[in-house]
Amino acid sequence: MNEQVRRNLDRFPKDFMFQLNHEESDFLRSQFATSKTGRGGRTYLPYAFTEHGVLMLSSVLNSKQAIQINIHIMRVYVRLRELLLAHKDVFVRIEQFEKQMIKQDQKIEVLFTYLNKFMDKVDGPKEQIGFKVGKEK
Repeated sequence: MNEQVRRNLDRFPKDFMFQLNHEESDFLRSQFATSKTGRGGRTYLPYAFTEHGVLMLSSVLNSKQAIQINIHIMRVYVRLRELLLAHKDVFVRIEQFEKQMIKQDQKIEVLFTYLNKFMDKVDGPKEQIGFKVGKEK
């Protein structure tokens, strides 16, 4: 597997796989009780694959199991495309609804801006409304 990956590095960008650092590699070594470096064990740091890297790995490897996984993955993608096309009207309605919600949010934001302007306005002491009773000088 590692040999196939090294031969096809252009198929594995950084978001598909990455190499573990020494600390992570040591942790895995202790978890799986693998041999230590220098005793016939691994001489380089192992790779870890994201879900996209595993998909690409299944197309690079040439074992029966990898071929079956690759076939299954292709069938899943075909099925997803069929579902998207079959329910396109639902997705269009959802998109329209999202656009309406964005417009409503913008209107509500404008409304709150105007309300805040009125609330922030502080007037001085107000005169008493009504008739004045008592002695005036």
